Amino acid sequence: MIQISALPAFTDNYIWLLQDHNTQRCAVVDPGDAAPVHAWLAAHPGWVLSDILITHHHHDHVGGVDHLKNATDAKVYGPASETIPARDVALKDKDRVSVLGWDFDVLAVPGHTLGHIAYYHHGLLFCGDTLFAAGCGRLFEGTPEQMHTSLSRLAALPEDTLVYCTHEYTLSNLKFAAAVEPGNRDTTARLEKVTAQRAAGIMTLPSTLALEKLTNPFLRVDETSVKEKVDERNGTQNRAPSAVFAALRAWKDKF
Repeated sequence: MIQISALPAFTDNYIWLLQDHNTQRCAVVDPGDAAPVHAWLAAHPGWVLSDILITHHHHDHVGGVDHLKNATDAKVYGPASETIPARDVALKDKDRVSVLGWDFDVLAVPGHTLGHIAYYHHGLLFCGDTLFAAGCGRLFEGTPEQMHTSLSRLAALPEDTLVYCTHEYTLSNLKFAAAVEPGNRDTTARLEKVTAQRAAGIMTLPSTLALEKLTNPFLRVDETSVKEKVDERNGTQNRAPSAVFAALRAWKDKF
């Protein structure tokens, strides 16, 4: 059985650590900083870092790769269309990789960056900065249409899928979600719970796709309540889902 833990990095990043206790081999996802990984390995003698999974090229996701590669000779996986340091295996949509004995499907999810990928193993999703708990990533390179398509693709995965995103943005995202849907009881309840968790220093991840579908406005662009709020703010009507998404993302950028 593989255990998944979070190694906090910077102010709000999580480096996901996958541990195979049978072999004492481990893997990390998006190590923007090598120090937390080195510290964990030093505290767990006998463990070997064998794999590094990268979702996209931003420095807070790849900054520790070179150090870790040099220190451990781990195999580095990353998107084929982006510049990833020390990458050994270039991945594109619908590829499959085996890490610690688990098969992961590679999903192209452009939007935050053009080459962004996610890794899916039944019940588990490592989605980088595409889907967040109650939110989604900013559009630094892609279009609203691309991001809407990417989020729709992730939302089509089984509802019990655990969502391992890479930032602790849940509280601020839920405050926005509550502004979009003030009458959404699920959002209100989640906001109350997460407020208490963060006050106690408790992490809010992973989420589930079922919970995201109930409370994440970026996955709810087909909902009447969301469309009406966008129409109310923008003075328009009958928007296509991708246009509703675009309006929401623009609103969130200034929220």
